[in-house]
Amino acid sequence: MPLVMMGALALGTYWLVRNTPLLSAPEAAPAVSHEADYFMQNFTIKTFDASGHLQSEVAGSQARHFPDTDILEIDQARIRSVNLQRQLTTATANRAYANGDGSEVQLTGNARVVRLASQAAGQKETPQLEFRGEFLHAFLNEDRVQSHLPVLLIRGTDQFTGNVFSYSNLDQVALLTGRVRGLLMPQSAAAMPARAAPRR
Repeated sequence: MPLVMMGALALGTYWLVRNTPLLSAPEAAPAVSHEADYFMQNFTIKTFDASGHLQSEVAGSQARHFPDTDILEIDQARIRSVNLQRQLTTATANRAYANGDGSEVQLTGNARVVRLASQAAGQKETPQLEFRGEFLHAFLNEDRVQSHLPVLLIRGTDQFTGNVFSYSNLDQVALLTGRVRGLLMPQSAAAMPARAAPRR
């Protein structure tokens, strides 16, 4: 009897092992490669705020999106952005790299950012402001531009250059460091108030 019981137990164990489903190991998620998942040619993308006003417009000759970094790479980029004060800023470059939500854009090759002249009610006109360089990093939501490479800053008729650059439109402050040079143009005679002729 013990021998029969041992045999039955062995057969039962064998049957249980054969019929128990194997728990498969969780499969690792496939690695995302740095390959474009979609392309665009001669395109324009516009975004609007809740009231229907234009917030930004991005255009280019060709664009590639990379899912691993969520970066849109744009050739011959042309960008327009309108801030809360309805000031228009434009940007152009040979190539641009925009993040997923469009809040940051890195411009490379003939990079140029221009904030057009504007005038608030009852205030003096703010002159046009322009930045030029081989690399510019624009933070559109923060109204900020910076670069670790030399930049030319043009404000109205005045010009400044520096090796490292940052500008905040909210503070109206530009910071240039390294080899800094400036060219301040005098006001034109037409802009100066006329003097009364002396009496004889």
